[in-house]
Amino acid sequence: MSAAQKLRELLARPEIIVIPGVYDCLSAKLVEKAGFDVAATSGFGIAASTLGLPDYGFLTATENLSTVGRIAQSINIPLIADCDTGYGNALNVMRTVKDAVQLGLAGIILEDQEWPKKCGHFAGKRVISMTEHAGKIRAAVEARGDSGLVIIARTDARAPLGLEEAIARGQSYINAGADVLFVEAPQSVKELEIIAAAFPNVPLVANIVEGGKTPAISPIELQNLGFKIVFFPLTALMAVTEVMSGCFRHLKAEGRTDNLSGLMNFQDFQELMGVPKYLAVEKEYKE
Repeated sequence: MSAAQKLRELLARPEIIVIPGVYDCLSAKLVEKAGFDVAATSGFGIAASTLGLPDYGFLTATENLSTVGRIAQSINIPLIADCDTGYGNALNVMRTVKDAVQLGLAGIILEDQEWPKKCGHFAGKRVISMTEHAGKIRAAVEARGDSGLVIIARTDARAPLGLEEAIARGQSYINAGADVLFVEAPQSVKELEIIAAAFPNVPLVANIVEGGKTPAISPIELQNLGFKIVFFPLTALMAVTEVMSGCFRHLKAEGRTDNLSGLMNFQDFQELMGVPKYLAVEKEYKE
């Protein structure tokens, strides 16, 4: 069964899908080890870890797809990739989708921001016309062929144009063939309720960024409202950044690590990376 088919099976179940954001192969392997059914790449996470830059349109299609392709190959659970705007017009979207299928992705997110895009919880976002993005969604649906790739249409219109416009765009994108709708950055529980009421039969995404625009209510509350997916795109990135900062401060101050708490055991890290398996394979071909 393909990764896309696995994701579609999960979408058909009644339970909400909690999906952590990942930014490299290690974070993705940890998500799988923790027992999650799906992982999703964070554009901000990849921009930060790959370039040391914010989610401000600096990441190119090549850089993003190269990274998400490696991540998809490193795990056995479906991976959803943040593909920004599709990196151009409908023709560029078609190429992005074909690359996504070849890389074995389960789903992709395509947003309606103008390029250069920004993190969905930043100020100053601008969006293209509803008609243009609907055309890009139609192009994505055609380009995926019979692969089953899940197309998640995202609208960032809430901030610049208001919630009513975001809902109108969402309906347009679903009519264009999107499988899942992602209205980015609603600013209250009431707005979440309004979105859910407007799309009673559509799988909906909630995106929880700690310190961001959307209130951090629980997955079960989101499920009760009518949401199908909840992303936690930056949680791991911010947690790891805090832990690494503390580690480096300790090393700088102490000049030693034997008294540093919170480290994974070296043997456990080797297990996570599959060292025993590769040692066994190496031994097999030496004999």
